[in-house]
Amino acid sequence: MRFMILLKSDVTAEAGAAPDKTLLAEMCHYHQALAKAGVLLAAEGLHPSVHGARVRFNGHQRTVTEGPFTDSQTLIAGFWLIQAKSREEAIEWVKRCPNTGDAEREIEIRQVFEAADFCDAFTSEPMEPELLRTRSGTSH
Repeated sequence: MRFMILLKSDVTAEAGAAPDKTLLAEMCHYHQALAKAGVLLAAEGLHPSVHGARVRFNGHQRTVTEGPFTDSQTLIAGFWLIQAKSREEAIEWVKRCPNTGDAEREIEIRQVFEAADFCDAFTSEPMEPELLRTRSGTSH
């Protein structure tokens, strides 16, 4: 099972400030432990929302909103993609994540859908572009 681990943003991350050297060193060791255990698939930090954009869909209409975004509860500062045997194992790995000082952080764990979760909706054969457009609801 794959899990997306979402690190929520905060005022410091949104300001574009780099984490302190102690936290960076601890994160490096944490990433090494994940990699050594064979569970780490990806780990990335994200630029502050001031450099981002959101695209809102309403039928065929698209509206772009430029960052920064103020809804800090929904902002993501970074993510890990891990492979674990269970949700409980993923939780145990997240509980080992470094957190310096008295900072309050929240990390969200979400299981990634696999093709098998959708049964017959996916096949092992590549889809033709026309079929992809039809399935996604956009035809030209």
